[in-house]
Amino acid sequence: MSNSAIDPFAKPLPSPDPDSLPLWEGFRQGKLFLQHCKDCGGIQYYHQASCRNCQSENLEEREASGRGKIHSFSVVHRAPGPAFKNDTPYAVVLVELEEGPRMISSMIDTNPDDLDFELDVAFTTEKVNEEISLPRFRLA
Repeated sequence: MSNSAIDPFAKPLPSPDPDSLPLWEGFRQGKLFLQHCKDCGGIQYYHQASCRNCQSENLEEREASGRGKIHSFSVVHRAPGPAFKNDTPYAVVLVELEEGPRMISSMIDTNPDDLDFELDVAFTTEKVNEEISLPRFRLA
């Protein structure tokens, strides 16, 4: 049973699977890892067992630069549930990473009114507990 089913004020936590475990371990270390296909050269985020481009399983983890640009964003003014009520307003961003893939996350240490398209952002993490750190971005 998830923690949110027990307490409506508890934020849901991710449940890493075997394919995404290296990604979540990287977040715990404050790093962003992308999968690189050794066959076709494709780069992907979110982690999977095979390349989305050529279906090869010949993938390797490489640390990303952590740099990107805001491709799109939305400011949330109405919390999706009681656990997020104290967070509003907050920005959900679609970041185009320097390496190419796009990643959805949220901004920290940023006034949502200061956001715009194509702004430079930097990857960071927010520690939730000893096992889970969440990916975030801040203005670069």
